[in-house]
Amino acid sequence: RAATAAGRRRAGRSARVSGASSRRRAERDRLIKRHGDPARRPWIYLIVATGDIYEDIPQAQAAARAGADVIAVIRSTGQSLLDYVPEGATREGFAGTYATQENFRLMRAALDESSREVGRYVRLTNYASGLCMPEMAALAGLERLDMMLNDSMYGILFRDINPVRTFVDQRFSRQVHARAGIIINTGEDNYLTTADAVDEAHTVTVSQLLNEFFAHEAGLADWQLGLGHAFEINPEVPESFRLELAHALLARELFPDAPLKWMPPTKHMTGDVFRGNLLDGFFNLAGALTGQGILLVGMMTEAVVTPWLSDRDIALQNVRYVLGAAGGLHEDLVPAAGGFIRRRANQVLGEALDLLERIGEQTLLTAIAEGTFGIMKRPADRGKGLDGVAAHEADYCNPATDILEAGRE
Repeated sequence: RAATAAGRRRAGRSARVSGASSRRRAERDRLIKRHGDPARRPWIYLIVATGDIYEDIPQAQAAARAGADVIAVIRSTGQSLLDYVPEGATREGFAGTYATQENFRLMRAALDESSREVGRYVRLTNYASGLCMPEMAALAGLERLDMMLNDSMYGILFRDINPVRTFVDQRFSRQVHARAGIIINTGEDNYLTTADAVDEAHTVTVSQLLNEFFAHEAGLADWQLGLGHAFEINPEVPESFRLELAHALLARELFPDAPLKWMPPTKHMTGDVFRGNLLDGFFNLAGALTGQGILLVGMMTEAVVTPWLSDRDIALQNVRYVLGAAGGLHEDLVPAAGGFIRRRANQVLGEALDLLERIGEQTLLTAIAEGTFGIMKRPADRGKGLDGVAAHEADYCNPATDILEAGRE
């Protein structure tokens, strides 16, 4: 209906809440100044996922003592498909812990204790994805989370959420993240769990470029773009490590100011823990050689069990050794002109540019419907959450969006 001037003013006053996310951002800045950032990059990123927030907390604190710089609390299976946010502290998640405001508060308080103990600010990650991207982003800002998983297409491809719904929610959630000073992590690594990591490497590059564009359009700065990529080439492929280096260096060159998020091998982990630990060591070395910003700790028990504390300890030892022994090697790595690594990077970039041109001719929604990314076909007129999509009327007014776009309270 037509919005009167008085109605717009009342709505605007309602949207101007306490400015809590801005205050929490300032609080983060003070704590980083007090406790300090990790002494080196990449930051070591480790997952906890017991299902019980009161079990997650001691595991997260133990991980911080063992060297983790970022703690990610995995969400309970299926929460991304809930069109509401559960409330309260929870103890019954499945393969993860429910994302609630109280769980956010409890873990943030625990990691603040750990930050004082270890003498560096320990960051906290959760998820702004699925059917509640804006709500999760708002709660993250209120409870001073530092990173949020927030990909432009993950929910479309891997959760069958309606594409239009996802893009609308993604933009608003990223505006909230920009205001709160939160680093987003994108999900390009997931493409390589369903598609071949060599043949489809260019789709990762295209998605990174799209994520960067959408992020900038929503107000995020380069330092907030944890663009994802992964070490997922089959180890049996000849020159697999050189191919991984080419892909990782290409991402680093394309996004020099972004804290890229480098993901460990999962698809080709066999259950042989000795082979797995060695493969994770190669992954850690690739991260050091290519100057990644955020390194997710790989587990040698991937594909076997949910990691035990002892598994995490061994994995963290692996990371600490590699970064301690080779953490500065990215300063020395200069691929030979005309050599294998440069040729491969140029090939992937050329294929990415060709794909971008095709997307420009046919639209992104058409490309998604045709299975361009992760070999998932997702038409724009289908998917979960479609009933929540409505066209704007000519006099549509959203005071929250107006405030975020204007950069004011």
